[in-house]
Amino acid sequence: MITMKDIVREGHPSLTTIADEVTIPLTKEDKQLLGDMLQFIQNSQDEEIAQKYGLRAGVGLAAPQLGLNKRLIAVHFEDGRGKKYSYGLANPKIISHSVEKAYLPSGEGCLSVDRSIEGYVPRYARVTVKAINTDGEVVKLRLKDYAAIVFQHEIDHLNGIMFYDHINQQNPFFIPDNAKPVE
Repeated sequence: MITMKDIVREGHPSLTTIADEVTIPLTKEDKQLLGDMLQFIQNSQDEEIAQKYGLRAGVGLAAPQLGLNKRLIAVHFEDGRGKKYSYGLANPKIISHSVEKAYLPSGEGCLSVDRSIEGYVPRYARVTVKAINTDGEVVKLRLKDYAAIVFQHEIDHLNGIMFYDHINQQNPFFIPDNAKPVE
């Protein structure tokens, strides 16, 4: 079972390294890893389990956050419209995106960052992501608003990018043109 002690923190080299694609079909180990990552996210959202094991709540996890140089992500959350997203994905890629931007007014957080970092993180308001699921099937997800933001955050981890790399250093609360807040 993955716990907070398995998650690497800021300064770890895997967080600033571009991860390698995993082989398809997925190995038994990679399938297991994706299952464990998804289980961690689900556990982190269960108050009882989270308290018992000292887990911080999260909605996504990328393999580099475990110190692993693999293009694997797991997400588990519900968007503002009540749509559920629960995926373990290999080699996810953003294949198209909107011109319009979006940001979370409350900012973003990260399981690998133990401090509060204020500022808006501008991202694409809509993205289409193509990936391989744990059954080896190609999935194409059209995502918008909160879901698009979550997926971009996790895919950034695969490219060695942290959420705060997107924050305007001179003016952390700068709102780019054509950007909307997402609750």
